[in-house]
Amino acid sequence: VQLQACGGGLVQAGGSLRLSCAASGRFFSSYAMGWFRQAPGKEREFVTAISWSGSDTYYAESVKGRFTISRDNAKNTVYLQMNSLKVEDTAVYYCAADPRFAEFSRREILTYWGQGTQVTVSS
Repeated sequence: VQLQACGGGLVQAGGSLRLSCAASGRFFSSYAMGWFRQAPGKEREFVTAISWSGSDTYYAESVKGRFTISRDNAKNTVYLQMNSLKVEDTAVYYCAADPRFAEFSRREILTYWGQGTQVTVSS
């Protein structure tokens, strides 16, 4: 599985962005997908994950109620809708894929990673 993330950019606080992560490979629909982010000088942290069917999701507390993850298995794509963005959301955002949904917040075990896309939120 290869992952290609896009959609990052510069936005003012309170604004919105939608990230996309397109996957290649025939087994996309059997993988859980998710997003992590890494701010300068900080460790990569979990943001959200979605099960292979799209029926289950979970979020980091810091983004709950503001971010929404979704997927379209017909298009091999996962999305991250980010609303009410805050300056502290500024980071490089990475998508990831792994068969294990329940453990998805453990970045050290995840199988596939995409390249990052920069999100910058200005005050």
